[in-house]
Amino acid sequence: MTWSVYGSYLVVVVLVVLAPGPDTMVVLKNALAGGTRGGLMASLGIVTGNLIQGTAAALGLGVVIARSQPLFITLKWLGAGYLAYLGIQAIRGAVRGRYEGGLDSVHKGRTSMFRRWREGFLSDITNPKVLVLYLSVLPQFLTPGKTTTFDALLLAYTVAVIGGLWLLVLMFFVHRVRDWLGKRKVRRTLDGITGTALIGFGAALALES
Repeated sequence: MTWSVYGSYLVVVVLVVLAPGPDTMVVLKNALAGGTRGGLMASLGIVTGNLIQGTAAALGLGVVIARSQPLFITLKWLGAGYLAYLGIQAIRGAVRGRYEGGLDSVHKGRTSMFRRWREGFLSDITNPKVLVLYLSVLPQFLTPGKTTTFDALLLAYTVAVIGGLWLLVLMFFVHRVRDWLGKRKVRRTLDGITGTALIGFGAALALES
């Protein structure tokens, strides 16, 4: 694989990563509820899920999953249901409006942080569109007979790295405006928006043929 091919691949990956999706909303939800640490743990969970799906696609396992209709449909509905669950949680928080202490009043216990990592991980690993992305984009930059397993893994892991960097930028933005985000009215509005968006993503995933 040449550097020019990899450069073209980077452009495609950046454009795909910057498009708002469930991962962005899950990170915002956890950043609002758990502060910077909460958002970082959710981001780490998403990156972990990305690495697993990328590895599966690069090693050929993703093709097997994508071609197994019952397994693919099950994964799709699990993902849709989980996004809807997260969305309902966010909307319930907006309705209750209990934000005593602002963004600094977060649960910093081990269980809470693991739960935020788990939300990020499950939202990514149960989203078959991530796997489809790998399987549709990766082959365009692979040359049969010339591309090695290392090349395929490099392309797959690039998605996870770029995605992780984008989530860090998002977390930096949240941290910069933390005082504004700490206002009760703003928190309720953002929780309502992210919750609605997550339910919308879940519905779109479920209805997609």
